[in-house]
Amino acid sequence: MHRTKQQPKGGTRPIDTMPRLDALSVMLASHAAAVTAVSGAQNAIDEAAECIAKAVGTGGTLFYVAAGSSGLMALADASELPGTFGIPSHQIRICMAGGVPTDGVMPGDTEDEVSEAIAFAQEMRPQDVAIVVSASGTTPFAVAFAEVAKTQGNGVVGLSNVSGSQLLEISHIAIALATEPEVLAGSTRLGAGTAQKVALNMISTQAGILLGHVYKGLMVNFIPDNKKLRLRARDIVMAITNVSEVQADRALELAAYDTKLAILISTGLDIETARENLIQTGGHLSRCMPE
Repeated sequence: MHRTKQQPKGGTRPIDTMPRLDALSVMLASHAAAVTAVSGAQNAIDEAAECIAKAVGTGGTLFYVAAGSSGLMALADASELPGTFGIPSHQIRICMAGGVPTDGVMPGDTEDEVSEAIAFAQEMRPQDVAIVVSASGTTPFAVAFAEVAKTQGNGVVGLSNVSGSQLLEISHIAIALATEPEVLAGSTRLGAGTAQKVALNMISTQAGILLGHVYKGLMVNFIPDNKKLRLRARDIVMAITNVSEVQADRALELAAYDTKLAILISTGLDIETARENLIQTGGHLSRCMPE
């Protein structure tokens, strides 16, 4: 079934005819079901994460491509990658139909701008990869980008809430998030959007792990650019190396708040050796840590 079909979810009363708390319960159940729908896509999600980690790890750029509500889900995931995993911003491109909204207005006609999508795709280099998101899997902007990128030889990861959709047929890695019909018919910001957000978070987090930016469940490559995050960096250094607050602060200052570097300094390495070890291991902290 097309997940944006213009009818309420089968078996339930229209949410506007329910008692208010009952309507909220139905909405919540819909979101929970959307999360569950992601479980069937875990193999494809893992494959996507590996593809993305390989591209980013070799200097490639990760393109996030979508329109409308799907674009907002892609935007949220893309925008957190530099801060959470230290991925350089120049390796991330957000290609949202009509551009990123700054005033809360997202005109619907921008998803039909095929020429804009083609122009974005033609900017890709051979080592670049794209995550293309479309609830229906037929959004012209998303499909046009995927077609051009694939023709160019770029990797295409497609996310759609409709199995067998046009986008998934084009994609090298197809992630089908088979969510139920929406409780608010046609609004993909609800169940479909929830499933997209969960899948995107899983892809990027798994990619961060594969890139070596997670160590013992801790973020070790985030950017501590405010007071709260600098305290978090201190706590992480202390937790991993068992040094004091003073020692952790000293190591972080010496490392210019590069958390991985500060951790290795706190194990007793001098800064040049620590830096060289990270270079030799491709930034994988676990491969640099003493036994």
